[in-house]
Amino acid sequence: MNLKISLAVIVLVCNGLAAQEMGFEEYNPKSTLVVPVHEVTKAKYPFVDIHSHQRSMSAQSLKGLVADMDAMNEAIMVNLSGGSGSKLAESVDNIAKNYPNRFVVFANVDFDGAGKPGRTEKTVAQLEADIKKGARGLKVFKSLGLRNVDSDGKRLAVDDVRLDPIWAKCGELGVPVLIHSADPKSFWDDMNADNERWLELKTHSRRKRSDTDPAPWQQIIDEQHNVFKKHPKTNFISAHMGWYANDLQQLGGFLDDMPNMYVGIAAVIAELGRQPQNAREFFIKYQDRILFGKDSWKPEEFPTYFRVLETNDEYFPYYKKYHAFWAMYGLNLPDEILKKVYYKNALSLVPGLDKSLFPED
Repeated sequence: MNLKISLAVIVLVCNGLAAQEMGFEEYNPKSTLVVPVHEVTKAKYPFVDIHSHQRSMSAQSLKGLVADMDAMNEAIMVNLSGGSGSKLAESVDNIAKNYPNRFVVFANVDFDGAGKPGRTEKTVAQLEADIKKGARGLKVFKSLGLRNVDSDGKRLAVDDVRLDPIWAKCGELGVPVLIHSADPKSFWDDMNADNERWLELKTHSRRKRSDTDPAPWQQIIDEQHNVFKKHPKTNFISAHMGWYANDLQQLGGFLDDMPNMYVGIAAVIAELGRQPQNAREFFIKYQDRILFGKDSWKPEEFPTYFRVLETNDEYFPYYKKYHAFWAMYGLNLPDEILKKVYYKNALSLVPGLDKSLFPED
Protein backbone atom coordinates (compact mmCIF):
# COMPACT_ATOMS: atom_id res chain seq x y z
CA MET A 1 0.00 0.00 0.00
CA ASN A 2 1.55 3.34 -1.02
CA LEU A 3 1.72 6.41 1.22
CA LYS A 4 -1.21 8.27 -0.39
CA ILE A 5 -3.56 5.33 0.04
CA SER A 6 -2.41 4.82 3.63
CA LEU A 7 -3.10 8.45 4.47
CA ALA A 8 -6.53 8.24 2.84
CA VAL A 9 -7.43 5.19 4.94
CA ILE A 10 -6.31 6.97 8.10
CA VAL A 11 -8.42 10.02 7.23
CA LEU A 12 -11.50 7.89 6.58
CA VAL A 13 -11.06 6.02 9.85
CA CYS A 14 -10.57 9.25 11.80
CA ASN A 15 -13.62 10.84 10.20
CA GLY A 16 -15.66 7.79 11.07
CA LEU A 17 -14.52 7.92 14.67
CA ALA A 18 -15.25 11.64 14.82
CA ALA A 19 -18.76 11.04 13.55
CA GLN A 20 -19.31 8.40 16.23
CA GLU A 21 -18.12 10.84 18.89
CA MET A 22 -20.30 13.70 17.64
CA GLY A 23 -21.77 15.88 20.38
CA PHE A 24 -25.42 16.84 20.72
CA GLU A 25 -24.67 20.34 19.47
CA GLU A 26 -23.44 18.99 16.11
CA TYR A 27 -26.02 16.24 15.68
CA ASN A 28 -28.81 17.73 13.60
CA PRO A 29 -29.99 15.10 11.09
CA LYS A 30 -32.13 15.91 8.07
CA SER A 31 -35.47 14.15 8.16
CA THR A 32 -36.12 11.54 5.49
CA LEU A 33 -39.87 11.64 6.17
CA VAL A 34 -41.96 12.49 3.13
CA VAL A 35 -45.28 14.12 4.06
CA PRO A 36 -47.50 16.88 2.60
CA VAL A 37 -46.00 20.35 2.94
CA HIS A 38 -47.97 23.60 3.15
CA GLU A 39 -45.55 26.48 3.56
CA VAL A 40 -47.29 29.62 4.83
CA THR A 41 -45.31 32.78 4.17
CA LYS A 42 -48.26 35.13 4.69
CA ALA A 43 -50.83 34.88 7.48
CA LYS A 44 -54.34 33.97 6.40
CA TYR A 45 -55.73 37.06 8.12
CA PRO A 46 -54.16 40.42 8.98
CA PHE A 47 -52.69 40.24 12.44
CA VAL A 48 -51.58 42.32 15.38
CA ASP A 49 -48.13 41.44 16.70
CA ILE A 50 -48.72 42.20 20.37
CA HIS A 51 -45.10 41.45 21.30
CA SER A 52 -42.38 43.20 19.32
CA HIS A 53 -39.28 45.13 20.33
CA GLN A 54 -37.89 47.94 18.17
CA ARG A 55 -35.05 50.21 19.19
CA SER A 56 -35.88 52.84 16.61
CA MET A 57 -39.20 54.34 15.56
CA SER A 58 -37.59 56.82 13.16
CA ALA A 59 -39.31 57.54 9.85
CA GLN A 60 -36.72 55.49 7.96
CA SER A 61 -37.03 52.55 10.36
CA LEU A 62 -40.82 52.57 10.12
CA LYS A 63 -40.66 52.49 6.32
CA GLY A 64 -38.50 49.36 6.37
CA LEU A 65 -40.69 47.69 8.97
CA VAL A 66 -43.87 48.32 6.99
CA ALA A 67 -42.41 46.63 3.92
CA ASP A 68 -41.71 43.46 5.90
CA MET A 69 -45.06 43.68 7.66
CA ASP A 70 -46.99 43.98 4.40
CA ALA A 71 -45.22 40.94 2.99
CA MET A 72 -46.58 38.70 5.74
CA ASN A 73 -49.95 40.42 6.35
CA GLU A 74 -49.02 42.10 9.63
CA ALA A 75 -51.46 44.97 10.06
CA ILE A 76 -50.28 46.46 13.37
CA MET A 77 -47.06 46.15 15.33
CA VAL A 78 -47.01 46.79 19.07
CA ASN A 79 -43.57 48.01 20.08
CA LEU A 80 -43.22 47.09 23.74
CA SER A 81 -39.93 49.00 24.08
CA GLY A 82 -41.55 52.41 24.05
CA GLY A 83 -39.68 53.83 27.01
CA SER A 84 -41.16 56.91 28.64
CA GLY A 85 -41.01 60.69 28.59
CA SER A 86 -39.26 62.28 25.60
CA LYS A 87 -38.23 58.96 24.05
CA LEU A 88 -41.80 57.73 23.96
CA ALA A 89 -43.11 61.11 22.77
CA GLU A 90 -40.68 61.13 19.85
CA SER A 91 -41.78 57.64 18.78
CA VAL A 92 -45.46 58.54 19.01
CA ASP A 93 -44.90 61.68 16.93
CA ASN A 94 -42.95 59.79 14.24
CA ILE A 95 -45.69 57.19 14.00
CA ALA A 96 -48.39 59.87 13.73
CA LYS A 97 -46.53 61.64 10.93
CA ASN A 98 -45.68 58.54 8.89
CA TYR A 99 -47.81 55.46 9.60
CA PRO A 100 -50.45 56.50 12.14
CA ASN A 101 -52.46 53.29 12.05
CA ARG A 102 -49.71 50.67 11.71
CA PHE A 103 -47.76 51.02 14.95
CA VAL A 104 -48.43 51.57 18.63
CA VAL A 105 -46.08 51.71 21.58
CA PHE A 106 -46.36 50.58 25.17
CA ALA A 107 -44.77 52.61 27.94
CA ASN A 108 -42.11 51.27 30.29
CA VAL A 109 -41.45 51.96 33.97
CA ASP A 110 -38.18 51.97 35.91
CA PHE A 111 -39.00 50.04 39.08
CA ASP A 112 -35.61 50.39 40.76
CA GLY A 113 -35.65 52.40 43.96
CA ALA A 114 -39.23 51.67 44.98
CA GLY A 115 -39.72 52.87 48.52
CA LYS A 116 -37.99 56.23 48.14
CA PRO A 117 -40.22 59.09 49.28
CA GLY A 118 -42.48 60.21 46.45
CA ARG A 119 -41.08 57.62 44.01
CA THR A 120 -44.35 55.78 43.39
CA GLU A 121 -46.33 58.98 42.93
CA LYS A 122 -43.79 60.28 40.43
CA THR A 123 -43.83 56.98 38.51
CA VAL A 124 -47.62 56.92 38.31
CA ALA A 125 -47.70 60.55 37.13
CA GLN A 126 -45.16 59.81 34.38
CA LEU A 127 -47.11 56.72 33.30
CA GLU A 128 -50.31 58.73 33.10
CA ALA A 129 -48.53 61.37 31.03
CA ASP A 130 -47.18 58.69 28.67
CA ILE A 131 -50.63 57.19 28.18
CA LYS A 132 -52.05 60.67 27.54
CA LYS A 133 -49.32 61.24 24.97
CA GLY A 134 -50.31 58.09 23.08
CA ALA A 135 -48.92 54.95 24.71
CA ARG A 136 -51.54 52.17 24.53
CA GLY A 137 -50.40 50.03 27.42
CA LEU A 138 -47.62 49.22 29.89
CA LYS A 139 -44.91 46.64 29.24
CA VAL A 140 -43.19 45.14 32.29
CA PHE A 141 -39.85 43.52 31.61
CA LYS A 142 -38.59 40.43 33.44
CA SER A 143 -36.13 42.59 35.36
CA LEU A 144 -39.00 43.05 37.83
CA GLY A 145 -38.63 39.99 40.01
CA LEU A 146 -35.15 39.14 38.73
CA ARG A 147 -32.95 42.24 38.91
CA ASN A 148 -34.84 45.29 40.16
CA VAL A 149 -34.12 46.33 43.74
CA ASP A 150 -35.92 48.64 46.14
CA SER A 151 -34.55 51.64 48.02
CA ASP A 152 -32.83 49.30 50.47
CA GLY A 153 -31.12 47.29 47.74
CA LYS A 154 -33.34 44.23 48.25
CA ARG A 155 -34.96 42.23 45.43
CA LEU A 156 -38.16 43.93 44.39
CA ALA A 157 -40.92 41.35 44.26
CA VAL A 158 -43.42 41.50 41.40
CA ASP A 159 -46.26 41.83 43.92
CA ASP A 160 -44.58 44.41 46.15
CA VAL A 161 -47.39 46.55 47.62
CA ARG A 162 -45.49 49.73 46.77
CA LEU A 163 -46.21 49.00 43.10
CA ASP A 164 -49.97 48.60 43.50
CA PRO A 165 -50.77 52.18 42.39
CA ILE A 166 -49.11 51.45 39.03
CA TRP A 167 -51.34 48.47 38.27
CA ALA A 168 -54.39 50.31 39.54
CA LYS A 169 -53.66 53.31 37.31
CA CYS A 170 -53.56 51.07 34.22
CA GLY A 171 -56.98 49.72 35.14
CA GLU A 172 -58.29 53.23 35.69
CA LEU A 173 -56.97 54.38 32.30
CA GLY A 174 -58.25 51.27 30.51
CA VAL A 175 -54.91 50.09 29.14
CA PRO A 176 -53.49 46.57 29.40
CA VAL A 177 -50.31 45.48 31.14
CA LEU A 178 -48.16 43.03 29.19
CA ILE A 179 -45.89 41.47 31.78
CA HIS A 180 -42.96 39.07 31.51
CA SER A 181 -42.02 37.39 34.78
CA ALA A 182 -39.21 34.86 35.29
CA ASP A 183 -38.10 32.63 32.40
CA PRO A 184 -38.64 28.96 31.47
CA LYS A 185 -38.58 26.78 34.57
CA SER A 186 -35.84 24.68 33.00
CA PHE A 187 -33.46 27.57 33.62
CA TRP A 188 -33.88 26.87 37.34
CA ASP A 189 -33.58 23.08 37.01
CA ASP A 190 -30.34 21.13 37.22
CA MET A 191 -28.29 21.43 34.06
CA ASN A 192 -28.04 17.76 33.22
CA ALA A 193 -29.14 15.21 30.62
CA ASP A 194 -32.77 15.51 31.78
CA ASN A 195 -33.00 19.24 31.09
CA GLU A 196 -34.72 20.08 27.78
CA ARG A 197 -33.00 23.47 27.68
CA TRP A 198 -29.52 22.07 28.27
CA LEU A 199 -28.22 23.30 24.93
CA GLU A 200 -29.60 26.80 25.50
CA LEU A 201 -28.00 26.94 28.93
CA LYS A 202 -24.70 25.77 27.48
CA THR A 203 -24.73 28.35 24.70
CA HIS A 204 -26.23 31.11 26.89
CA SER A 205 -24.75 30.42 30.30
CA ARG A 206 -25.99 33.69 31.84
CA ARG A 207 -29.57 32.37 31.61
CA LYS A 208 -28.98 29.73 34.30
CA ARG A 209 -30.83 30.49 37.53
CA SER A 210 -31.27 28.93 40.95
CA ASP A 211 -33.51 29.26 43.99
CA THR A 212 -31.10 31.86 45.36
CA ASP A 213 -30.39 33.60 42.05
CA PRO A 214 -32.48 35.49 42.71
CA ALA A 215 -35.47 33.46 44.00
CA PRO A 216 -37.32 30.20 43.27
CA TRP A 217 -39.12 30.09 39.91
CA GLN A 218 -42.47 29.25 41.47
CA GLN A 219 -42.20 32.16 43.88
CA ILE A 220 -41.76 34.66 41.03
CA ILE A 221 -44.65 33.17 39.06
CA ASP A 222 -46.86 33.24 42.15
CA GLU A 223 -45.98 36.89 42.67
CA GLN A 224 -47.21 37.67 39.16
CA HIS A 225 -50.47 35.85 39.77
CA ASN A 226 -50.92 37.67 43.09
CA VAL A 227 -50.88 40.94 41.16
CA PHE A 228 -53.52 39.67 38.74
CA LYS A 229 -55.78 38.61 41.59
CA LYS A 230 -55.28 41.82 43.54
CA HIS A 231 -56.19 44.03 40.58
CA PRO A 232 -59.20 42.43 38.88
CA LYS A 233 -60.11 45.69 37.10
CA THR A 234 -56.79 45.71 35.22
CA ASN A 235 -56.24 43.47 32.20
CA PHE A 236 -52.92 41.61 32.20
CA ILE A 237 -51.34 39.83 29.26
CA SER A 238 -48.90 37.23 30.57
CA ALA A 239 -46.03 37.09 28.09
CA HIS A 240 -44.89 33.73 26.74
CA MET A 241 -48.09 32.09 28.00
CA GLY A 242 -46.79 32.65 31.51
CA TRP A 243 -44.19 29.91 30.89
CA TYR A 244 -46.94 27.30 31.10
CA ALA A 245 -47.19 26.44 27.40
CA ASN A 246 -45.77 23.05 28.33
CA ASP A 247 -48.58 22.51 30.87
CA LEU A 248 -51.77 23.78 29.26
CA GLN A 249 -54.03 22.09 31.78
CA GLN A 250 -52.44 24.11 34.56
CA LEU A 251 -52.52 27.28 32.46
CA GLY A 252 -56.21 26.73 31.79
CA GLY A 253 -56.79 26.56 35.52
CA PHE A 254 -55.15 29.95 35.95
CA LEU A 255 -57.29 31.45 33.21
CA ASP A 256 -60.40 30.03 34.88
CA ASP A 257 -59.39 31.55 38.23
CA MET A 258 -58.30 34.94 36.86
CA PRO A 259 -60.72 36.41 34.30
CA ASN A 260 -58.44 39.43 33.76
CA MET A 261 -55.52 37.24 32.65
CA TYR A 262 -54.69 36.85 28.96
CA VAL A 263 -51.70 35.15 27.34
CA GLY A 264 -49.44 35.90 24.39
CA ILE A 265 -47.81 33.12 22.39
CA ALA A 266 -44.53 34.91 21.66
CA ALA A 267 -41.45 32.66 21.83
CA VAL A 268 -43.41 29.54 22.83
CA ILE A 269 -44.69 28.29 19.46
CA ALA A 270 -42.30 25.35 19.80
CA GLU A 271 -44.19 24.16 22.87
CA LEU A 272 -47.52 24.37 21.04
CA GLY A 273 -46.22 22.71 17.89
CA ARG A 274 -45.22 19.53 19.67
CA GLN A 275 -48.66 18.91 21.18
CA PRO A 276 -51.07 19.75 18.34
CA GLN A 277 -54.15 17.95 19.63
CA ASN A 278 -53.83 19.21 23.18
CA ALA A 279 -52.94 22.74 22.05
CA ARG A 280 -55.83 22.83 19.57
CA GLU A 281 -58.30 21.96 22.33
CA PHE A 282 -56.77 24.67 24.51
CA PHE A 283 -57.11 27.29 21.77
CA ILE A 284 -60.73 26.31 21.20
CA LYS A 285 -61.59 26.50 24.90
CA TYR A 286 -59.71 29.74 25.61
CA GLN A 287 -60.09 31.38 22.20
CA ASP A 288 -60.95 34.78 23.71
CA ARG A 289 -57.84 34.92 25.91
CA ILE A 290 -54.94 34.24 23.49
CA LEU A 291 -53.02 36.85 21.47
CA PHE A 292 -50.53 36.50 18.64
CA GLY A 293 -47.01 37.73 19.26
CA LYS A 294 -43.50 36.88 18.11
CA ASP A 295 -40.98 38.74 20.33
CA SER A 296 -37.68 38.91 18.42
CA TRP A 297 -38.08 40.74 15.11
CA LYS A 298 -36.96 38.19 12.52
CA PRO A 299 -39.46 38.15 9.63
CA GLU A 300 -38.04 34.87 8.32
CA GLU A 301 -39.21 33.10 11.50
CA PHE A 302 -42.88 34.16 11.34
CA PRO A 303 -43.85 31.46 8.79
CA THR A 304 -43.29 28.77 11.41
CA TYR A 305 -45.92 30.45 13.58
CA PHE A 306 -48.36 30.67 10.67
CA ARG A 307 -47.77 27.04 9.74
CA VAL A 308 -48.33 25.78 13.29
CA LEU A 309 -51.52 27.79 13.71
CA GLU A 310 -53.06 27.37 10.26
CA THR A 311 -52.11 23.97 8.80
CA ASN A 312 -52.30 20.32 9.77
CA ASP A 313 -48.77 19.63 8.50
CA GLU A 314 -46.74 17.01 10.31
CA TYR A 315 -43.17 16.87 11.52
CA PHE A 316 -41.68 20.07 10.16
CA PRO A 317 -38.60 21.80 11.58
CA TYR A 318 -38.39 24.58 14.11
CA TYR A 319 -35.87 27.33 13.36
CA LYS A 320 -33.81 27.42 16.54
CA LYS A 321 -32.41 24.15 17.84
CA TYR A 322 -31.44 25.45 21.27
CA HIS A 323 -35.10 26.31 21.89
CA ALA A 324 -36.46 23.04 20.53
CA PHE A 325 -34.70 20.02 19.09
CA TRP A 326 -38.07 18.42 18.25
CA ALA A 327 -40.32 18.80 15.20
CA MET A 328 -43.49 20.86 14.79
CA TYR A 329 -47.06 19.82 13.96
CA GLY A 330 -49.90 22.05 12.81
CA LEU A 331 -52.93 22.87 14.97
CA ASN A 332 -55.19 23.52 11.95
CA LEU A 333 -57.23 26.08 13.90
CA PRO A 334 -60.73 27.01 12.67
CA ASP A 335 -60.99 30.36 10.90
CA GLU A 336 -62.96 32.06 13.65
CA ILE A 337 -60.32 31.15 16.23
CA LEU A 338 -57.53 32.29 13.92
CA LYS A 339 -59.26 35.66 13.62
CA LYS A 340 -59.45 35.99 17.40
CA VAL A 341 -55.82 35.06 17.94
CA TYR A 342 -54.56 37.16 15.04
CA TYR A 343 -56.51 40.35 15.71
CA LYS A 344 -59.92 40.28 17.43
CA ASN A 345 -58.61 39.72 20.94
CA ALA A 346 -56.03 42.48 20.53
CA LEU A 347 -58.68 44.88 19.25
CA SER A 348 -60.75 44.25 22.37
CA LEU A 349 -57.83 44.77 24.76
CA VAL A 350 -55.68 47.53 23.29
CA PRO A 351 -57.47 50.87 22.93
CA GLY A 352 -57.41 52.85 19.72
CA LEU A 353 -56.32 50.23 17.20
CA ASP A 354 -57.59 50.88 13.67
CA LYS A 355 -60.33 48.30 13.10
CA SER A 356 -60.61 49.21 9.41
CA LEU A 357 -57.39 47.27 8.77
CA PHE A 358 -59.20 44.00 9.52
CA PRO A 359 -62.17 42.08 8.08
CA GLU A 360 -65.57 43.29 9.23
CA ASP A 361 -66.91 39.83 10.09
